Amino acid sequence: MPVSERKDSSKSIRKRSKRQHSFTLILKDTMNDNSYDTLSQALNGLKQRGYTEDFNLKENCIVCTTKPMELKPEEFEVDEVHRFEGMSNPDDNSVVYAISSSRGVKGVLVDAYGAYAEAITPEMAQKLRA
Repeated sequence: MPVSERKDSSKSIRKRSKRQHSFTLILKDTMNDNSYDTLSQALNGLKQRGYTEDFNLKENCIVCTTKPMELKPEEFEVDEVHRFEGMSNPDDNSVVYAISSSRGVKGVLVDAYGAYAEAITPEMAQKLRA
């Protein structure tokens, strides 16, 4: 079952506890205009929307496959995240990141999560955390 979210979309809910202390709960808005049922639909839809490059994940950066370009965490933004779980195998999980760079390049990073996830630096993990 796919779960899609925009990184910047959240809702704030204000509640009162029994002691009249207030706190704020931040909830990710998991609904957006660009939800996809399959990995291939996500890749095709993002490509149509200008995310034309492919990125590979390295330990401390992402690398463009068609251009000699490495992007450190501070050089790109994650615009959208789309997660997909395998129907027949629960370990077959993928995540698609829609990425825009400070250099004007937009593309996608497809990565496994769960048992097959890559080892990356804490900075990369923080950047890709959704």
